[in-house]
Amino acid sequence: MTKLLLIGAGGFIGSVLRYLVSGSVQTLSQSIAFPYGTLAVNILGCFCIGFLSEIFDARALIGTETRAFLVVGILGGFTTFSAFGNETMNLIREGEAALALMNVGTQVLLGLGAVWLGYTLAYVIWR
Repeated sequence: MTKLLLIGAGGFIGSVLRYLVSGSVQTLSQSIAFPYGTLAVNILGCFCIGFLSEIFDARALIGTETRAFLVVGILGGFTTFSAFGNETMNLIREGEAALALMNVGTQVLLGLGAVWLGYTLAYVIWR
C-alpha cells in the first residue's frame, strides 16, 4: 500500500510539472504550429529516466520504493514517453535490436492509429 501511495504522490507531482514545463516552453517558443512544450517534456523525461536508470541499475544506490516514486510516479506522470525510450534502450543494450525496432514501430503506428480511431469514433457518435 505504501508503494501505491508513493506512486500516486509522484504521479501528482509529475503531472503538475508536465503542465508547467510544457506550458512554459510552448509560451517561450511563441509557436502555435509545433508542440515544442511536449517535445521538451518528452526529451527531458527521457534524459531523467536514463540518468536514474544508471543510478538504480548499475550503482544500486536507491531502494525499490524510492524508484517507484521517482520513475513510475514522477516520471510516469511527467511523461510515459520516457518509459518507452528506456524500455527500447534496454532492448538494444540486451542485444535485441529487432525487438527494439519492433517496439518503436508498433508503439508509434498503433498509437497514431488509436488516436485516429478515437477521433473517428467520436466524430461518428457526435456528428
